[in-house]
Amino acid sequence: MIKVKDLFVNYRSGGKNITVLSDISLEVNSGEVVAIVGPSGSGKSTLLGMIAGLDKPHSGTITINGQSLEDLNEDDLALFRRDQVGIIFQSFHLIPTLTALENVMVPLEMSKNLDAAERGKNLLEVVGLKERMDHYPGQLSGGEQQRVAVARAFANRPLILLADEPTGNLDSSTGNLVIDQLVQLHRDFGTTLLLATHDPVLAGKAKRVVTLKDGKLVTDRQI
Repeated sequence: MIKVKDLFVNYRSGGKNITVLSDISLEVNSGEVVAIVGPSGSGKSTLLGMIAGLDKPHSGTITINGQSLEDLNEDDLALFRRDQVGIIFQSFHLIPTLTALENVMVPLEMSKNLDAAERGKNLLEVVGLKERMDHYPGQLSGGEQQRVAVARAFANRPLILLADEPTGNLDSSTGNLVIDQLVQLHRDFGTTLLLATHDPVLAGKAKRVVTLKDGKLVTDRQI
């Protein structure tokens, strides 16, 4: 499902070249759950962003479901993300002027899904927010906002879901609830799941753990 080969990412800052990812090669099978761990600054978020097509590497290739991302222009990448990739961020990124239901419906409406409202309601019910569908983000707790984000990420039933520190802004009990719902939806839809995290509980839900340090892949082990 995901094939990353010889990925190299370098930025220029303050007159210096900073290597963020160096010689990263990684393959992830369909339906696999992989945790990407490592200290802050190790390149976890950058790697997820590259796989999502949000940025391009300086060298190396990324192939998703047989499609090389380097062959896609910006419009094609936007369609690729809409149709094949769900993304969950640490800081939720909900639209404040839309209700919980409307936030979940956004990717469905972009895909012209005729069942957008019904599917959105079903997903919010799955994540335990049946009674909060008409509330705006500002009226929801952090945990509730993240559960809306989880529902939104699964709205188009993506082949791949990328979660970047999805429990990073939550207390442990709320984080555990979000983790359980994330894993349940992965099982329901057979989604390939990549989790960038510092959370050992979340990493423990994966069958495989990849460790990054200083932009390099240092271990890749099954658990």
